[in-house]
Amino acid sequence: MAKAVLQTAKLTWKVFDKTIIKNIDFTLNQGETVAIVGPNGAGKTSLLKCLHGEHQNYSGAVTLNGKPLSTIKNKDVAKKIAVVSQQNQSTFDLSVIDIVRMGLIPHKNFFDGDNQSDLQKIQFALSKVDLLAKQQQVFNTLSGGEQQRVLIAQAIVQAANILIMDEPTNHLDIYYQHQILNLVKSLNITLLITIHDLNLAAEYCDRIVLMDKGLVIADDSPEQVFTSENLKKVFNLECAIDANPFTNKPRITFANNIPRLQGDI
Repeated sequence: MAKAVLQTAKLTWKVFDKTIIKNIDFTLNQGETVAIVGPNGAGKTSLLKCLHGEHQNYSGAVTLNGKPLSTIKNKDVAKKIAVVSQQNQSTFDLSVIDIVRMGLIPHKNFFDGDNQSDLQKIQFALSKVDLLAKQQQVFNTLSGGEQQRVLIAQAIVQAANILIMDEPTNHLDIYYQHQILNLVKSLNITLLITIHDLNLAAEYCDRIVLMDKGLVIADDSPEQVFTSENLKKVFNLECAIDANPFTNKPRITFANNIPRLQGDI
């Protein structure tokens, strides 16, 4: 039987009087790879932030391993959940090894230095993402794909059993999109991501959560969620769905007959 590690019940989060997500019941099971998809403004990132404790002024419940998330210290949450967000480059004027070392923070006291075991963990993580040779390079000088690999190495050092990633393939070319998703799948941990590319979601994920206007529209396997009816309802575009000839997973093609905006030439 699947073990639930992260759950919500009737989760609602508002900004002033505007409801961003509403009455969401969600379960993330141990070992799953789950994608949250939907149009801009659907509430995907807001849901992630509630799930790892960044947003706390919600109603309803969020539980981590059966305990209310609000009762768990941030440091203890970080021992269970690693988060790779869409980063602002200006905040990363540090070397690769310094970024990866941050994964140790939940496991250390303020004045603790690095011991031999810590250094081995850092070197192992850098080796896992194939960045040992660039450990002294400044993070901001790396390519987008390399930056994502550094942040994944940080998560490896953090040793959490749940990895949450917000748009991990954003701004990456096709090769690096697949490289990053293959890498995180190889870690064999519970993975929750938001992603815009529905075909990548179908390819790499066990379950799809389709959101729109703060609501969960569907939550099931890619084959069950990615139907023409569901996608037309959410994205307001006709689409065709067939099978990827390499993997037999759903492959989605949207129609290009998009109405012109007023003022288009």
